[in-house]
Amino acid sequence: MEKKPFLKHWAKLRLNQKLAPKPVRYTHEGSTYAEDSIRITGSKAFVDSVLSRLKDLLRFESDETRLQVVYKKSTDRESGKPLASYNCYVQVRARGGVPTKKKAKKKQIR
Repeated sequence: MEKKPFLKHWAKLRLNQKLAPKPVRYTHEGSTYAEDSIRITGSKAFVDSVLSRLKDLLRFESDETRLQVVYKKSTDRESGKPLASYNCYVQVRARGGVPTKKKAKKKQIR
């Protein structure tokens, strides 16, 4: 979406809509790029100010779902040195039991 239509869309959004992220399946493997999640980057003050507006997500830390979170200083990809900025990721994941290991088939003696 181009900027102008995006700003129009954003302005029309009803305030305080219910947050209803779809939890990532417990058995999910691989990238979660296409799953519901939030990424916030910037100064610690900015990240915290955005988080303060997302407290409704805390209810997803429950018996059925959990919050997968990362909150850390950003690092330069090439040098690995810490940067002045922070990054924060929040994703809702379904809880599940310990996955069962597949039982090895026993050889039958004939």
